[in-house]
Amino acid sequence: MSNAFKINDWHGFAPGLHDRTAWLEWAQAPIPLLGDDVPGLPELPAMQRRRLERVGRMALHVAFQCQPQAAVDVPVVFASRHGDLVRTLDMMQQHARGELLSPTQFGLSTHNAIAAQYTIARRLTANHIAVAAGAATAEAAFIEAIGLLHEGAPEVLVVLYDCRLPETYAGHRDEPDGDYAWACRVAGASAGEAHYTVAAEPGVGSASTSGLPHGLEVLRFLIGGGRTMTWRTQSSCWRWCRHD
Repeated sequence: MSNAFKINDWHGFAPGLHDRTAWLEWAQAPIPLLGDDVPGLPELPAMQRRRLERVGRMALHVAFQCQPQAAVDVPVVFASRHGDLVRTLDMMQQHARGELLSPTQFGLSTHNAIAAQYTIARRLTANHIAVAAGAATAEAAFIEAIGLLHEGAPEVLVVLYDCRLPETYAGHRDEPDGDYAWACRVAGASAGEAHYTVAAEPGVGSASTSGLPHGLEVLRFLIGGGRTMTWRTQSSCWRWCRHD
């Protein structure tokens, strides 16, 4: 099975980076992204919008921007290593204090909640999938998308997002973190067409020391013009390639 794919469009959101020009400039000289910017997200009704934490609003914002029109036959893959961890931690602390938990809060804390909010808002009936694969979450999202393309999907919307870890988890960080979301529309590549590939390779090693969350390293590779990128975790090794 070929793992070649092309990107029909993309969109990102992070503190200080709201449009394509800003992202392309950042890709040439990346810096850590710090700030508390929140997208307006006018596509959602106010009541639904108020229930979302910042990370969910960022994820839905890039999904709407990257897919301006609803596409009922296009599956979506939402991927996040940590998900809405701020909400989850808050609920665990409430539980530890013996307080009752809100069913709404619990429903929005599950890993597929943001994907579900998007498909409900868009009234989509195609596949929607939530992926979490530790340090290789970005790779898992694209492998899932490639599989969907081979099953006949005309295109796949991939949304990657994550947030800064609460200080409670500071001792468990194994890579830089940050608040960001980005989305791309992935499609199959025809023979002779410029495309990308991503594949697992034998070998182990340590995580990158670029100073960026790996999810942002992947976006930088896809939009920055690099030829190859290797990502090594403690249990896997992945190679991304650009083929012109």
